[in-house]
Amino acid sequence: MKETFFSRQMVIFLAVAFGFTYLMGIPMGISYAQGNSVALFPNAQMCYPAAGVMLAALITRKTDKNLPRPFFIGFLVLTVLMALLCLGSVVAPGRGAFWTGLLNIFMMAGSILLWVLLGIAGKKRRRAYGLNWKNGKASAAAVGIFVLLYILRMFISALPAGQAGDLGMILASPVTWIYLIALPVNFFLVFVAFLGEEYGWRFYFQPVLQKRFGAKKGVLLLGVLWGLWHLPVNLFFYADSASRIQSILGQQVTCITIGIFFAWAYMKTDNIWVPTVLHFLNNNLIPIFSGSYSADVIEGQSISWQSVVFSLVVNGIVLGVFLFTRYFREGKYLLPVLDERSEREARETESFRNPDMTETAGPDLTKESSL
Repeated sequence: MKETFFSRQMVIFLAVAFGFTYLMGIPMGISYAQGNSVALFPNAQMCYPAAGVMLAALITRKTDKNLPRPFFIGFLVLTVLMALLCLGSVVAPGRGAFWTGLLNIFMMAGSILLWVLLGIAGKKRRRAYGLNWKNGKASAAAVGIFVLLYILRMFISALPAGQAGDLGMILASPVTWIYLIALPVNFFLVFVAFLGEEYGWRFYFQPVLQKRFGAKKGVLLLGVLWGLWHLPVNLFFYADSASRIQSILGQQVTCITIGIFFAWAYMKTDNIWVPTVLHFLNNNLIPIFSGSYSADVIEGQSISWQSVVFSLVVNGIVLGVFLFTRYFREGKYLLPVLDERSEREARETESFRNPDMTETAGPDLTKESSL
């Protein structure tokens, strides 16, 4: 019997990840039209995909003993608080610094608390819901490859404008290296936002789409949907009013191509923390390599059609090539969907408690662990 794509779990995820995102885009657009800062909205929006997964798991898998319930609930509470701060910035825009400071405090304190809750959850629960660190060497290699490709992309992008020398000066600056050294600490304090996207897109949505449409088509479709999810920030944050169309199409280029690499890294390592770290690096290296050392560099950009086309060519070659690696051969390296992963852990736990089950459970466990 063919599984229903729009299951109860999927509907909850889509309602939160996309529905709530677009709903929050309304007050974001109103505030933008009034000339107010909307910088809080992107940070909160990053949490919505994972919030959708966690809410869906809490509802549809509420009897699962391996459910990391405190961690999920803590993440949901933090997400709601961040969304409320966004609304507060719309109601009282004159207190922008207050709302920004409060959101930063909530994000940092929330991240620390969630690290604690994740540790308390234990290895079994983390493994059942894909939150465990694994395959250390392959994971480190994937991160290293991404950093090298990132620098390569930056260098190629600087060539047409004759800015390669400027990039060299930025790399030689002590300030750059101070910011680079600080990145691990920053990740620890703000990881919630990046796990917020990757737990939704890579951990939950990617395996479902690949299982339904195939390894390659599933990842390409995910890139398109991921790009469309950015619509509110493309309209009201990333670009100026004259560059909105370019921002939307450029976002598609970015999400499809970088989504291919993130998918490759996730399939290679089966470690959701790898794309989470990659996403963090991708976002936080932008202000460093721009030489501004400020996140403001991504706000209100003037985006040309030439830059969109150039990005398509460069990212398509440097990152898109990973679509033709062995990890995207149909069915061979597909990762389990949420229910398969958690049920596998439940069977392994039960098999450990009851050795008599080994004979019947063995073949399935062998097959699934080979993924």
